[in-house]
Amino acid sequence: MSHPQVALPAEAIAEMDHPEDGTHEIAPDLAYRRLAMVNVIFYGRPNCGDRGWVLIDTGVPGLGGLIRSAAEDRFGKGAQPAAIILTHGHFDHVGNLKSLAQEWDVPVYAHGLEHPYLTGRAKYPPPDTSVGGGIMPTFAPLFPGGPIDVSPWLNELPRQGEVPFMPGWRWIHTPGHSPGHVSLWRATDRTLIAGDAFITTHMESAYSVITQKPEMHGPPAWLTPDWEAAHKSVVALAELDPELVVTGHGRAMQGPQMLAALQVLAWDFQKLAVPHQGHYVLHPARAEDGSAYCDP
Repeated sequence: MSHPQVALPAEAIAEMDHPEDGTHEIAPDLAYRRLAMVNVIFYGRPNCGDRGWVLIDTGVPGLGGLIRSAAEDRFGKGAQPAAIILTHGHFDHVGNLKSLAQEWDVPVYAHGLEHPYLTGRAKYPPPDTSVGGGIMPTFAPLFPGGPIDVSPWLNELPRQGEVPFMPGWRWIHTPGHSPGHVSLWRATDRTLIAGDAFITTHMESAYSVITQKPEMHGPPAWLTPDWEAAHKSVVALAELDPELVVTGHGRAMQGPQMLAALQVLAWDFQKLAVPHQGHYVLHPARAEDGSAYCDP
């Protein structure tokens, strides 16, 4: 049985102007760049200089040079970040984390429930290739499963909800795709960095990943071990009524049609996002009982 049709009609979503490559500024102090299949995000105004900006997630392995060059183009030659913030620790979000943290000697911040994956103590549950719906789940077992160890630079996000070096932003715990997944929210202009809590491309389809066809989807299915928590997270984010969203996969989107699509996803998540079948549909892996943490 194949994965359910999770895409909402592309014509129902207002996407932002989006050149095919390069770094895309979506607010005066916010930009992102797609590296292979995942987005890395830059917070800080252009030419703000050394330690004046923040990197959010670090992409797939081997592309650290592209992150460094994009940062220098935006912030100035030799400009290093004040911090690296992680939405979560999956391989496609931490692929260059250790090398960049070491080179820049910069603090790394993540939710405490992600720390076992970032200190070498645990790895994520195996990907669920039975969810079907495209070729990407078939290749999922070939992707790095971790863990990595960035203990010398790792810090826990402040419990009060502030985001270090990002004034005006708050982090929101949005588990489901991973136990310590977080999204970042700025209420003043209703801007949301969603990570993989929901995404704007069909990650199960290699064609969609390549073309970046704009669609509203739940989290990547083969790497989501707790669908009940994932649903609650999408509902919580939709209730914020964001004006602008940038996700871990797919194009940034804004406006009332984007919000309407997100609300539909939240309201009908079981039909639109949850696989018809799959190990974690019946047997979720959660932090509470330790099943989300596997021996490395």
